[in-house]
Amino acid sequence: MHQVRHLLESKGNAVYAIAPEAPVLEAIRQMAERRVGALVVMRGEALAGIVSERDYARKVILQGRSSAQTAVADIMSGDPLTISPETDVFDCMRLCTERRVRHLPVVDGARVVGVISIGDLVKAVIDAQAQEIDQLQRYITS
Repeated sequence: MHQVRHLLESKGNAVYAIAPEAPVLEAIRQMAERRVGALVVMRGEALAGIVSERDYARKVILQGRSSAQTAVADIMSGDPLTISPETDVFDCMRLCTERRVRHLPVVDGARVVGVISIGDLVKAVIDAQAQEIDQLQRYITS
C-alpha cells in the first residue's frame, strides 16, 4: 500500500463537505458528529477550500468571533494543497510535514474523491512496516 488509492480502498473514501456560506457552528457540529478534524468546502462540485478545527480555534475562538454568525468562507483555508490517488503515501507525509497541514483532499481530475489525514498516513506506514517486519521474520526463521 504505497499509493493514496490503496489507502482510500482500505479506509473508505467518504467526503464530508460543507458550503462556504454555512455558519462555522454547523461545520464544527458536523466535524464532531463525523469524528473528523476537517471538512472540505465545496461550491457546488468545485473544491473551494478546507476548514479544520485548527482554523476554528485560531480564527474564531482566539479572535472572539461568533460561531453562529461567522461563515465558513471567512475562516477556511482557500486553495488547499491537494493530492491525486496516485500520490505515494511517503510523499504525502513529506507534504504534510513541510507544509504543516493535517488533511489532504484527494482530487481525481476536478472531482474530490477522498480526504487523507496525517493519522491515516501514519497508520498506513506503521501497517506497512509491521507487514515488512513479519515477512522478514518469516524469511529468517524458514
